[in-house]
Amino acid sequence: MREQSGMTHSLPYAVNCSILLTHLPLLARPAAARAAGFDAIELWWPFAEPAPADAEIDALVRAIEDAGVRLVSLNFAAGNMAAGDRGLVSWPARRTEFRDNVDVVVGIGARLGTRAFNALYGNRIDGQSPHSQDDLAAENLALAASAVAGIGGIILIEPLSGASRYPIRTVDEARAVIDRVARAHGVDNLRVLMDLYHLGVNGEDVPAAIDRAAGSIGHAQIADAPGRGAPGTGRLPLPAWLSKLEQAGYRGYVSLEYASTDPDPFSWLPRSRRPGSSRPT
Repeated sequence: MREQSGMTHSLPYAVNCSILLTHLPLLARPAAARAAGFDAIELWWPFAEPAPADAEIDALVRAIEDAGVRLVSLNFAAGNMAAGDRGLVSWPARRTEFRDNVDVVVGIGARLGTRAFNALYGNRIDGQSPHSQDDLAAENLALAASAVAGIGGIILIEPLSGASRYPIRTVDEARAVIDRVARAHGVDNLRVLMDLYHLGVNGEDVPAAIDRAAGSIGHAQIADAPGRGAPGTGRLPLPAWLSKLEQAGYRGYVSLEYASTDPDPFSWLPRSRRPGSSRPT
């Protein structure tokens, strides 16, 4: 598999070590990403609990530091993703867990220089009104935004696909959450996470959405569809969309958030296009 024809942007790539390199233990994956030529990674919440033991946190931080990679994005705890949970932000019964998690996330970010934090919004809950969930989400997002502001961080709001109870599916819905939190709580460090896979699966007009969100895009992720595989395995026009992102002024990392069981899951991407390829291993 080769880099898709027309991939003319100059945006750097990062590796999502929660979905890629899964044949290895989690703590071995940062070093594997570095050995593959990358200088940056991202993670979904990597612990079983929102507030893990200090020893677990120390082990993760040490693995990332020893690998010589940057953790450019980290998810807040999102519940049991395998069982269908998609975040704690708007989940009333888990308010305390989310707020405890904020302290842990900020601590990790401070130690590793991480500045982008993905707060999955959460599913609609039976017996809870959408209005009350949205009020809680605005409170929690404002709290998290204020906390990460202390380390120069931003909160990411991500549209998702494949989760029927998750209420944010488009860039405009993500921007509406950002605007609501800004109006109600006066915080201005929430941004859109442009996951081109989810937007493409949801039928978003991605170039138009990029234009509307220009200036408020905090992070980007890619996978191809159908199948959530590597670029070039599906039908999404990822080269054109990434070029559009760059033209719109985005200069951050593009995270590789696809599933692959190939012996070399990065064979489509020449080493010269991997940001850490010029650094010694």
